[in-house]
Amino acid sequence: MLGRIKALLAPERKSGDGYEVLTGNILPTAAGVSVSAESAMRCSTVYGCVKAIAETVQQIPWHLYRRQGDDRVRATDHPAYALVTKAANDWTPASEFRLILATHLATYGNAYAFANRDRTGQVVELIPLDPRRVSVRQHPTTMAPIYAVTTGDGTRDYGRDEILHIRGIGLDVTQGDSPVALAREAIGLALTLEAHCAGLFGRGAKPSGLLKHTKKVADDVLVRLRNSFSAWYTGTANSGRTMILEDGMEFEQLQLSSTDSQTLEMRRMQVAEVSRFWRVPLSLLNDLERVTHANAETLGQQYLTYCMLPILRAFCDAAAITLLTPEERDEYYFEFLIDDLTRAEIAKRFEAYSRAINAGVLNPNEARAMENRPAYAGGETFMRPVNTAPAPAATSTNDESGADGTA
Repeated sequence: MLGRIKALLAPERKSGDGYEVLTGNILPTAAGVSVSAESAMRCSTVYGCVKAIAETVQQIPWHLYRRQGDDRVRATDHPAYALVTKAANDWTPASEFRLILATHLATYGNAYAFANRDRTGQVVELIPLDPRRVSVRQHPTTMAPIYAVTTGDGTRDYGRDEILHIRGIGLDVTQGDSPVALAREAIGLALTLEAHCAGLFGRGAKPSGLLKHTKKVADDVLVRLRNSFSAWYTGTANSGRTMILEDGMEFEQLQLSSTDSQTLEMRRMQVAEVSRFWRVPLSLLNDLERVTHANAETLGQQYLTYCMLPILRAFCDAAAITLLTPEERDEYYFEFLIDDLTRAEIAKRFEAYSRAINAGVLNPNEARAMENRPAYAGGETFMRPVNTAPAPAATSTNDESGADGTA
């Protein structure tokens, strides 16, 4: 038993903090509920944050490019191109692969995939791994990460060239911290408030009351009254029924406490509190209280800039380390196409295209390509306004006129 505990506490088996390991990633909270990755997903705010991040990564096209001077082309002939654009393996489409890894990253703080190579050393498939079965330690000499993957056949170590590792923010140099573990207190309070509201409305949205009687009631009568009262007057289906009492009995209803009356405000506060750990705007969690037509587009841009771009960069850099050789990294690079996320309304978008074309920044075919429309003959010509020309060099007035100011 002692040996097993030492193994759990060993650095190579660490995931988050030691207590998280000993409790199987189920962490108690001050609110009285234990929070794990599975139970946290029952919190609507957590599920909304994870869903927003994962599905955003899923829908953005991911490509491999080859540099050609100042230009670039898609490296469709590279083996890694098909893995990130078509299918990661024979049973996982590329979009689903991105969805799985982004879900793991947003939940556990790390996402792993096994890079299976053929005899020539080329990566032929990417297989997602369960983050709970992967631990990371550093090589004592090179300090390179070593990934211990536990399967039904035991535990095996892999190098960085065999594991695609996308990590989130964390104090450990080898892996990221789980947002769920860090936010467990906020999540626990949100779950407790939800359970409280469910119980409150399950009793007809009213607190319990008092049945008063001037005399002592026998035990059998007390049981009969309790069962009858619960069957006829509690629950939303029985709300509003006429109450019938016997033998001079009186009913006194208790009023809502201050805690009950403020439950809605407390739950709204917890939505904002939990979402801070993922930096997802409240507008994406259907909290539209402060969303207007004027700031909706700005909120979307903030979500892309401060929440998604760091995640997309982590995907691209991790793929370059695992899927490309050091020599190839000078020629190839991965990139997500975020044009669809940055598109504004059609009127604003076409106005921007028009200005870019008239200023010579884009040609018509480039603008059509951004709209997924085919090119046309002559559209590769850059336009320039005919009423503009280089300004002539300034000349002295004395050189063009006499001393008296006349020509």
